Amino acid sequence: MCGILAVLGVADVSLAKRARIIELSRRLRHRGPDWSGIHCHQDCYLAHQRLAIIDPTSGDQPLYNEDKTVVVTVNGEIYNHEELKAKLSSHQFQTGSDCEVIAHLYEEYGEEFVDMLDGMFSFVLLDTRDKSFIAARDAIGICPLYMGWGLDGSVWFSSEMKALSDDCERFISFPPGHVYSSKAGGLRRWYNPPWFSEIAIIKRLMTDVPFGVLLSGGLDSSLVAAVASRYLKETEVASQWGNKLHTFCIGLKGSPDLKAAREVADYLGTAHHEFHFTVQEGIDALEEVIYHVETYDVTTIRASTPMFLMSRKIKSLGVKMVLSGEGSDEIFGGYLYFHKAPNKKDFHEETCRKIKALHLYDCLRANKSTSAWGVEARVPFLDKSFINVAMDIDPEWKMIRRDLGRIEKWVLRNAFDDEQRPYLPKKEQFSDGVGYSWIDGLKDHANEHVSDSMMMNASFIYPENTPTTKEGYYYRTVFEKLFPKPAARSTVPGGPSVACSTAKAVEWDAAWSKNLDPSGRAALGVHDAAYDDPGKAPASSDSVPDGGLRPAIGECLVASATAV
Repeated sequence: MCGILAVLGVADVSLAKRARIIELSRRLRHRGPDWSGIHCHQDCYLAHQRLAIIDPTSGDQPLYNEDKTVVVTVNGEIYNHEELKAKLSSHQFQTGSDCEVIAHLYEEYGEEFVDMLDGMFSFVLLDTRDKSFIAARDAIGICPLYMGWGLDGSVWFSSEMKALSDDCERFISFPPGHVYSSKAGGLRRWYNPPWFSEIAIIKRLMTDVPFGVLLSGGLDSSLVAAVASRYLKETEVASQWGNKLHTFCIGLKGSPDLKAAREVADYLGTAHHEFHFTVQEGIDALEEVIYHVETYDVTTIRASTPMFLMSRKIKSLGVKMVLSGEGSDEIFGGYLYFHKAPNKKDFHEETCRKIKALHLYDCLRANKSTSAWGVEARVPFLDKSFINVAMDIDPEWKMIRRDLGRIEKWVLRNAFDDEQRPYLPKKEQFSDGVGYSWIDGLKDHANEHVSDSMMMNASFIYPENTPTTKEGYYYRTVFEKLFPKPAARSTVPGGPSVACSTAKAVEWDAAWSKNLDPSGRAALGVHDAAYDDPGKAPASSDSVPDGGLRPAIGECLVASATAV
């Protein structure tokens, strides 16, 4: 990941203003510690902090077209850049960067090229010939982007809120799948898949630096590790860094996910790195975590802290890119509360809501927790083509059906159930999470700092997104200290939730409204009741539907996960 900052149409074009923009860009240096760059054209500035993943020697940014009239600053990776270059044979490329293709695509196709990009990205492009500009964000919002407005009429874009919050009167989280055009004067959606209105791992092995996989022991990360491990030796990166995959896991000592991750790593034969942290070490990091992830959402902070600590360890080993399993639970309805979905229509609509909100939760966590230490996280399950295949499945096949032997994410499990060459060891359930003692420790810490009387007055102190627990109140106080402007708190979503559900899904069970625990505990009874033996999920007794569903899912994820 990199850090971008663009300021366009400023009233002050003095050297002091340039120095100020460089100073603000430095707030993003953790995202790109390898090099810094800035381009100034009259009253427009494009700055960049680089994490060198592709072409480390010559791909510094900003990037340009042949005569440098088009300038672009990019955060992300364009996986199909070689294919796009082939369509631009008349253009001369100056670097080996996958992102340079954006400048040339604009020259060739104008502002209508964004849908041609396959990858994760946020970018700002300036056409110096008429001082017009566009900004765009990837389909799901894997790469963060904020947009702000200054009192002098300037427009700002930044990878993180901290680089523009002090100088903008108002700012927002840039919506995923959108492009902003200064010519059109507003935002428009460029990503419009059929499901929105109602070959993914291999391509992510595209890299010129050491990489690994975050292996929690859960089904999703285990599948990503299995696919990457199987196809690594066939990729160009294997000749540079070896064909033994590195995997990483973190947890409290004795937590079940460490054991599960170790079992999967042993089965796959990876070079496995197991890290431990204590509850106190996590608590000590909370303020720094909130500064980097820029949220006060309870579940995001709980999950971000271990990932933040692990990313520091990973970077110390010289690794700059990791694959991670975010997105599968949203696409396939893997959260425990999905057991209560009344019908396939409600099930499908909830998955759509969850995917549309990923940029505010799991994508935000995965990107910013790793970028805090200059590590890039790639998420194969959120590949555009994979999502389109998975969301085209009849939701009936995703629903949890005890009577038919279908557990959560049954479709995904069956897609990789290869009897001849099994991807994973034969086990029926996988572990998730670092252990509830971590959550209990956070709650105890919050109880020491937030009194009952403070909670009684919470609605007066925080009328917007009023915290309903002492833990939420504590995170909010830290956030408000770091980001005091009203616009900052408005970038964080709110509303009731049970076990990571949306507010709408809370309506599925009347009892949930009385137990709005954002962790999975509130739905554990639902999950356990679905099985006769809570410790054992039933083996699948149903066959995969006809029409190539199994190979479609499997091949699509394989294609995405192996493009390092």
